[in-house]
Amino acid sequence: MPTTLATIKKALEGRIGSKIMLVAQTGRKRQTQRRGVLTETYPAVFVVDLDPEENSFERVSYSYSDVLTKTVEIEFLSDAI
Repeated sequence: MPTTLATIKKALEGRIGSKIMLVAQTGRKRQTQRRGVLTETYPAVFVVDLDPEENSFERVSYSYSDVLTKTVEIEFLSDAI
């Protein structure tokens, strides 16, 4: 991923509608994996609509600084079979 907040925001704006997998650090040596679709970007955060079969809630948002500090890692999933 890019190294500034502005480049992270631009990179995510260009991928709106893409399926992604998020790996979020939730504490010491604990991670949460979530799959969903990148739906919106705002000046400070981006929003992901989660897969309803895997998650108990519909959407989640993270800040661009979470990506910059590697608290959240994003992997874009291809639609290939």
